[in-house]
Amino acid sequence: MSTALFFSFIGSLLICMALIPALTASAWRFQFIDVPRDRRMHAEPIAKVGGIAFAAGTIAAVLLWAPQDRMILASLLGGVVILLFGMWDDRVGLDHRMKFAGQILAAAIVVAYAGVRVTAMPFADDQALPLWAAATITMIVIVGMTNAVNLADGLDGLAGGLSLISFAGIAYLAYQANDQMLMLLMVSVLGGLLGFLRFNTYPARVFMGDAGSQFLGHYLAVAAILLIDPARAPYSPLLVLFLWGIPLLDTVGVMGQRIRQGRSPFVGDRNHLHHKLLATGLSHRQAVTVIYLAQGLSVLCAALLRWQSDAVLLTVYAVFAGSVLSVFVWSSSRPATPPSVVIPSGERAAAAGVTPAAMRAWPLRALTLLVPLYLIACLATPGDIPAEVGVIAAGLGAAVLGSLAIGRGTALAVRAGLYIGSTCAVYYAQMSARQSPADWLSPLTLGIAALAVLVVLAIRWMGDARFQTTPLDYLIVFLAVVMPFLSDLTVGAVHLSVVTATLIVLFFAFELLLQMHQIMVVRLGWLTAVMLAGLAVRVWGI
Repeated sequence: MSTALFFSFIGSLLICMALIPALTASAWRFQFIDVPRDRRMHAEPIAKVGGIAFAAGTIAAVLLWAPQDRMILASLLGGVVILLFGMWDDRVGLDHRMKFAGQILAAAIVVAYAGVRVTAMPFADDQALPLWAAATITMIVIVGMTNAVNLADGLDGLAGGLSLISFAGIAYLAYQANDQMLMLLMVSVLGGLLGFLRFNTYPARVFMGDAGSQFLGHYLAVAAILLIDPARAPYSPLLVLFLWGIPLLDTVGVMGQRIRQGRSPFVGDRNHLHHKLLATGLSHRQAVTVIYLAQGLSVLCAALLRWQSDAVLLTVYAVFAGSVLSVFVWSSSRPATPPSVVIPSGERAAAAGVTPAAMRAWPLRALTLLVPLYLIACLATPGDIPAEVGVIAAGLGAAVLGSLAIGRGTALAVRAGLYIGSTCAVYYAQMSARQSPADWLSPLTLGIAALAVLVVLAIRWMGDARFQTTPLDYLIVFLAVVMPFLSDLTVGAVHLSVVTATLIVLFFAFELLLQMHQIMVVRLGWLTAVMLAGLAVRVWGI
């Protein structure tokens, strides 16, 4: 099962990253373009094809590596239906009645054919709901969350990042319950989302569109219902409130405010939580980061309180929800403040006493030496690698070499090869070494620690002019710090906490090096080709 989890994540990531450039190039032709309007936060037309890409990656990964039973196939069919209706909406702009029709149809498929139902209620563990009530509540929940995530898609990287945090929380809780099927469903969507967010973080180069936001909302609702199924895990139904977090509370706050003002709850406005945070003077990045933190806190509560009573869960959630919803009241009476003055990066460096010529160059130069050495060390670690990895490595290696030869799409091919190849190399190195978070003095751990220090120094001294950190970067750094302490998070012989932290550091190092100059892209391209060839050699013993 560990191999299926690994390949479902990598496959979804690879498919999404490959599809986005191709779909973006065809967006004008097929009219998948988001044109700036009154309530839009961007000034230029942007392709809204990201949702198609990560949904395709998710669906393909599940079909390839998940058990093909009725529940999974029917759940995927519901996802396909909501995706198709979302694509239709992105092209022509459906009214709310037609949107609801598609959402209800998708939910009905999941309820009727997959058998996904809310069967238990809080404070009534011993009493199962009758079939008609369970089906009705499930339909309402799925349609409600589909719209909640759709409404949360208001800033670059917002809906995708919030969903990523929620899916990660569900994956962790599924792991604690030993629900491997749900874990596989989660890692499939997590891979696609990570690939998409690299294109969607502010300033976004692509949007997910209604196809993506509705797919995420539908998928998130179904996953949460599966998690609290008494036949699968002994979790309280109240945990889903924490897992849905900010999208649910934002929808409640916006709808309540519209109704209180005598307006239709379905007519859009600029009263969402992110609009209110922007009105207080926060920048785009700051507003997204604050909402990420709130969502992370909500999901963390679900993980920490998973075995608590319904009374404790309801009390904690009431405090959290009251705090979030109070923003709708507080910000409406507070005058907007002007944004803070942004000090140019050069002035910040001078104020900090950093000499650019003397201090900024050496961390990057050290990375150019240490990154190849670390990858070679991973490849040199003895152990068996599945033949599927060899096929992927050979295909990616050919694509990278072809890109280097013709000089077109080089950076994209190099990124894909680096990300996928290094993930495979690190994963199987950890599997062979049986390394745990306690092995602090092992060569691989010392090497990644040195890389982490160099990455931090390089980002600190380069300034925003060369490398702009984003809310997604902050989220990833947080995961890199937290993951090594989750020592019980293992799949087979591999400690996923160590693998995740290692890959996060490597990916930041790759991005820093790719930002240097074009010649570094070419050098990393050759390094990628060598690394992928090394994986193929390891597989077939050439």
